[in-house]
This record gives sequence, C-alpha cells and structure tokens, in this order.
Amino acid sequence: MDMEESKAIDVQEKVEAEVYNAETDSLNDVFRAAGIGLSENDPAEPVLTLRMWVLGILFCVVASGLNTLYTLRTPSLTISASVALLLAYPLGKLWEKTVPAWNVPLGSCSFNLNPGPFNTKEHVLIYVMSNLSVYVRLGADVLTEQQMFYKYKAGFGFQFMITLATFLIGFCLAGLFRGIAVRPRELIWPGVLGVTALTTTLHGIGQGDVQARYNTWKISRYAFFTLAFCVSFCWYWFPDLIFPALSNFNFPCWIKPESAVVNQIFGMKSGMGLLPITLDWSQVSYVGSPLLVPTWAIFNVFGGLVFWIWIVAVACYYSNVWNTAYLPFQSSDVFDNTGKVYNVSKIVNAASGYKLDLAGYEGYSPIYMPATYALNMFGLSFATLTALLVWVILEHREVMVTAARRLPQLIIESFSGRTPLTGSDADEKEDDDVPMWWYLICCALSLFIAIFAVEYWDVELRWYGVLLALAVALVFYAPLAMVYATANLKINIDIFCRIVAGLVFEGKVLANIWFFDLGYITTIKGLYFAQDMKLAYYCDIPQRPLFLVQASGILMGTLSSLGVLNWSFTNIPHICTSKAPNGFTCPYSRTHFNTSLIWGAIGPRKYFTENNYDALLYFFLIGAVLPVPAYFLSRRGRSNRDEEGGKRSIWKYVHIPLFLGGLNYLPPATGMNYGSWVVVGLVFGWVIKKRAQGWWVKYNFVLSAALDSSVGVAGVVIFLTVYFTGAASGLKWWGTEVYKNTCDWKGCAYLGLPEGGKFGV
Repeated sequence: MDMEESKAIDVQEKVEAEVYNAETDSLNDVFRAAGIGLSENDPAEPVLTLRMWVLGILFCVVASGLNTLYTLRTPSLTISASVALLLAYPLGKLWEKTVPAWNVPLGSCSFNLNPGPFNTKEHVLIYVMSNLSVYVRLGADVLTEQQMFYKYKAGFGFQFMITLATFLIGFCLAGLFRGIAVRPRELIWPGVLGVTALTTTLHGIGQGDVQARYNTWKISRYAFFTLAFCVSFCWYWFPDLIFPALSNFNFPCWIKPESAVVNQIFGMKSGMGLLPITLDWSQVSYVGSPLLVPTWAIFNVFGGLVFWIWIVAVACYYSNVWNTAYLPFQSSDVFDNTGKVYNVSKIVNAASGYKLDLAGYEGYSPIYMPATYALNMFGLSFATLTALLVWVILEHREVMVTAARRLPQLIIESFSGRTPLTGSDADEKEDDDVPMWWYLICCALSLFIAIFAVEYWDVELRWYGVLLALAVALVFYAPLAMVYATANLKINIDIFCRIVAGLVFEGKVLANIWFFDLGYITTIKGLYFAQDMKLAYYCDIPQRPLFLVQASGILMGTLSSLGVLNWSFTNIPHICTSKAPNGFTCPYSRTHFNTSLIWGAIGPRKYFTENNYDALLYFFLIGAVLPVPAYFLSRRGRSNRDEEGGKRSIWKYVHIPLFLGGLNYLPPATGMNYGSWVVVGLVFGWVIKKRAQGWWVKYNFVLSAALDSSVGVAGVVIFLTVYFTGAASGLKWWGTEVYKNTCDWKGCAYLGLPEGGKFGV
C-alpha cells in the first residue's frame, strides 16, 4: 500500500466516523430507510420528457410566485418543495393515464407525448425545479429592501440581472466543488433522505425488501405515509389556528404571567425555553426536521445550547453585561437606552441621503443588543468562521489539496469530453457527467452580469466589491457544504459579510446589502444546488439532464419571482407599511433594512467601540483555538481504540463548528425550538433506532416527509381560507390569548430603568 492509498483510507475513516456512529449506524441501513438503492437503475428510462417539463415549469412558476408574495406578508408562509413533490405525483399519473402516446416528429428533437409510466426520475426532476422556489425569496427580500425602504428604483433590468447573477454564482459553486461535497458516498446530505423516502413510497418501490429484512409493523410505507399525513394535516389546525396555546405551551408563564424571572426561564418567545414542550410540528422543525439529523450532530447542537445559552448567556444577562438586564433576555430587535426598539429613522433617513446623521445619533442613543443576540449573532458567529477554517485544515486538508491538484486535469479532461468519476465513486459505473467547462462558462457569465449590474445601475458596490464578495463565498463554501452534507445544518456567515462590507464601503448602505447578497445568499443557494446534485446521484439521474433542469429552473423562477414582486409593488396599497392590508408589511425586508443601516451607515468601527462590544472580537481567537485540542484528542482516542480494541472515543463525535455555530437560527428561533428539536431528534434517532431498528428503517424518513408536507399543505389552506380572507380576526378565546398575556410575550426586562429613564449614561 503506497502513501497516497494510506492517506485516502485515513480520510475515509475520518469522514465515516464523522457522519454516523459505526457501532449503531450503518450507511446501508440509512440508505435502505430512505429508499435509496432499493431498485435497479434502468438507463433507458425517459428523463427529459414533455410531462416533466410541463409539470416542472408549472410548479416552479407557481411556487416561486407564491413564495415571493408570502415573503412580503406577516404571518409569512413557505410553499416547500415537498408539497410540489406530493402534488406532482397524481398529476403525473393522470398524464400517464389520459394523454395519448403520440410521437411528435421533429428530427433529432422528436419526442413522445406520453412515453410510458410516470417514473421516479421525472418526479425528482420536477421536485428539483420547484425547489428553486424556496430560495427566490432570499433575493426578493433584498430587492424589496432597496426599492421600498431605500426608495431606489433601479428597474426590471437590474432586478433580473442581479437575481440571475446570484443564482448562477451559487450554481457554479456547487458545480466546481461537487468533487468534494457531492460525489463522496460518505457525505450523505441528510436533507434529501425525506425526499427519496417520499418518492419511493409514492411509487411503491422496495416495500417488500424492508419488510422481509425486519420484523416490524405490516402496514406499508405508503399506507403509513397517508395515515400520518392525514392525522398531521387535521391536527395542525389546532396549534396554528384554533388553539395556538398548544404551539406556545409555556404553562409556567400562564401561572405567573407578571413574573419576569419565571417568564425568562420558561418563556418560548423572549425566554430561555427550559421546558421545551410544544404540540406544533412547525415549532419542532423550525431549524429543520430532527428526524433527518444524525444523533452526533444533535448532541453537538444541544451542548452548544446548554453551554452558550443556558449558562453563558444567562450569566451575562443577570450580571447586566452590556446593559442586557434592561432588555428582554432574547429578541431579534436592537434597542435604545430607554429599553425601546431602536428607531433607526432618527439617525438615518431619506433626508440625510441614508448617511449617518452623527448629531442625531449622538443626541439619540447608542445601539444595545439582548444577551442572546450579542452572544450568538456576533460572538459565536465570529468563532464559527475561524473554527470552520481551522477544522477544514485539520480534518479535510488531504481532500482539499487533492481536489485542488486535480482541478487543472479535470478542466482539460472536460474539454476533451472525458470526465471520469474519482474518489469513492471510482468503483461505481462511469456517469455521463457535466464537463467542467460548462460551469466555467457559467462562472464567467455570472461575473460579467454581476459587475455590469452594480456598475451600470450605481448601487455603490464597485467591481472590486463583487470580486471580494465572491472571494468570501469561495473561501467558506466548501466548509459550509461539508457541515451541511453531514449534519443537515447550515452555518451562517451573513454577519461576517455585513462587517466586511461595512469596513470596505463604510457609510454606503446599498453596497452593504449587495455585498451581503453576493457573498452570503450565493453560498446558501449553492448549498441547495449541491443538495439537489446529491439527490440526482441517489436517484440515478444523469448529471447533464440535471444541469439543464437546474438552469431552466433558474430562469423560470427568476422571471416568476420578479413578475409577482413588481405586481405587488404596484397593486398592493401601502405595501411595506403598517397601513398595508392583509399584513403585507414586508417583515423580512424591514429586518434587512435595519441591519444594513447599522453596518452600512453606522459601521462596525463605531458599533464595536461602544458599550464594550469589542470584547466580542475575541471570539475569533476562541474559534481558531478550540478545534485544535478536539482534533488531537480525537486522534488519540482512535489510536487507543485501535490498540485496545475498545469503544470509539467520545471525542470522535465532537464537532467544534457545530458546537459554536449550530444555533445560527437563534434568534429568532428560541431555546424552546432547539430544545424540542433535540428531544424529538434523540427519541427517534437514538432511542427508537436502538430499540426498534426495523420500525426506524421502514418508517422514520417517511414520517418526516409526511409531517413536513402535511404542515406545508395545511399552512397554505389555512392561510388562503382563513387568514387571507380575514376570517381569523373573529376567532378569540382563552386558547388564543393566554400565552400573549405574559411577560414572555411582552418581552419584560429583568431590571427596571434607573432614575432619569435611561441606562448606559
């Protein structure tokens, strides 16, 4: 065995240890539970059929438009791609049964109207195209912020080009890094397991195989899915509409509604959530379905919750560090020195050209952050960034170096038409892969479009700002993808992008929002594209058809989103104001607006020097140091295991980036969201999996798909029939009001204001 083979084996062992516990988990069991590999691949199966294109474009356009519309409204709603996956099946079968099998003679482009049974490859490609609708809303929020809050109307040309550029950049990131983040078999991408489970369940694949292997319930996966879907659909009406107290089940706060301490300990909105009880799946799955996340990842996130929020943040809060005791324990807002939500219009407004009014700022108030906001959104975000880089260098340097060395060879081979699979796919059949030069052309096109858009329409972000934002995306994409591919958890780098833009383009708010868009939103889109690529590998879908479907979805999703967005600006009266009908107040864009004003107008230099927030910068050092001892302890634990034949060391499952960055949704997520997520995840992924492995293999991922899709469908129905029509305004009783009449809901502070009505002076 030569040195290169030895290194490859060592890397594979580390990745396998990181993904699933070798003693209780098996990749084959996971794949079997998700319906992967239960049927033989048929290369002759039609893929790019007229049926797929019609249904895919239909769901992409409709879902993109609806998600763009809903992002402008509060309460908001997301039409998840799992809903499209569910609804596409009966439509595909209807097409199969009713449309005649006529050939359309168009030479080399001839096709059949109905080429046979509606297959899983067509079904998954429809899902992939509709999945683009989930993240068109990210770009729509930024466009809304610019036009409705900054009042800068750049026009449809800019909207189209900058949205298309962010999509293409994310698309290119996924394509360029697919050898690292997509192809390796050991990188599971748990987020797609519910999709494969639902698809194979709907198509009746592998039902007998699982039952024959395990002695468990006789009910089929399809019947179980149908039952779980119907029960969940009906139940969701209670916590979402009829009895919302079931969703916010913080009964200690109901007993002591005026006690600030009780509400801060048990509160679900502004408290710690130490009693994470909820009967609402949307609350449990706020950060993603816990049924899809491996137990090692759940333990790491839980460790972060206990240490950073329930110990460190609590100590900071009740010690009044950074004057946090005058504020709610947790909130997404920032505050002034009277404990009220900060009124940004007093320091930056249209009259000042959206530049900082220094006199107004000094006469008003510095900005104060709640304890969890300061600690998690800033301190832990800083630590996570350096921890990610150090972790990748320590754990995955061989993979990264090997990929970098092979990049020139891959480019040359792609031009010659030869693109063999490498790494852990070398023992599998050669795939009709996408040449590297396809993605390089997309890279060049996206770079030209982005630079042209920011320079021609003068949005303050210059060409070198675009290059810097893309450099940030390139540096962090691979580490973020590896974490997401193993733990199904995204780690945010948005604050880092804001700070970099604030330093380079100080005082320029528009530059701040577009640096954020190109540096952060592109990486998030790239993660979704890579996830869909992995889904295609699981479902034996050739990569070239997937490339065409994703590229078409980018175009259709962009046009649909922008069409609905501009229609809303024109036809919804008083949109993005408190006077807007039906709640079209643009809540997400308003949050982005406040953030870009802080970092773009006030700037990080002034922000961190006030109130001793500069101490948070030490978290960069903490994040760089912590992975080092964890790495050496894990290697020592593996050596001891090899020598003594003992159990695997606990340090093998310590994941420092997750320990630091796994709470990235908090705020607005709360301790209750994460606590309930941990409880449900451990019950299914640890207790049930150990004691009823057969049941877990057969039903776990199907249950996750049923719960996610049923809540999504129920949410749409409730929104359109009750909230949108205004019928919900007449529904008021104890169960809709009790949790609102508490200090938790009102955000009570631990300390009252000092004499004079202001603190920090």
